[in-house]
This record gives sequence, structure tokens and C-alpha cells, in this order.
Amino acid sequence: QVQLVESGGGLVQPGGSLRLSCAASGFTFSYYTMIWYRQAPGKERELVAVSTRYGGTTNYADSVKGRFTISRDNAKNTVYLQMNSLKPEDTAVYYCNARNPYQSGDNYWGQGTQVTVSS
Repeated sequence: QVQLVESGGGLVQPGGSLRLSCAASGFTFSYYTMIWYRQAPGKERELVAVSTRYGGTTNYADSVKGRFTISRDNAKNTVYLQMNSLKPEDTAVYYCNARNPYQSGDNYWGQGTQVTVSS
């Protein structure tokens, strides 16, 4: 049974930091591209950060470059999103996605974790 469980969300003041975690099980984690998405109220889901299989490459949305860092621990089947210098516009539900880079349609989603940036 495949599971992706996000944690680490919460309320933080502007300029603060949070670290999100996504614990995976039920599939060969290191083989999959891991992606963080977010969705703010009334907006479409947007890609935030990508870590390719085995952690070889990372990519970021322009809006988070220099502030967010994606990393993965393949031994722990976990992907992280370190978020620094948070802004109110980072407020969203953050989702973890696992995607097989060689098989279209083979992908999994977590349930999401709420991040709220407010004073």
C-alpha cells in the first residue's frame, strides 16, 4: 500500500522558517522523482520544487528560488522542503508527489499540510 505522509506545516511569522517532511512507503522511493506542490485558496496548484530520482537534480519555482531547499534521504524514504524567509504569499497547502519518470500515470500524492505565514 502506497503512502505519502506530509508533516511539519503550521503557522509562522513572515521571515520565519519551516521544514516540511514527506515520509513515503509502499514503493521504491529512490527510483521516483519527488515533487513539492502547493495550492493557495482560490488558486491553481503550482509546482514548488523537484528532486529527481536518486537526488541527482533539483529545480525550483522562481518564486521560491534562494529561499526553499528540497532534499531527500533515500535511506529513510523521506523528502524534505526547508523553507526560509517565508512570506505571506507562501501560505498554502503543501503537497508531496512521487512520480515515476519512466511510466506516465504512475504517481502518488500525499494528503497535504497547511502552511500559514502571518503576523
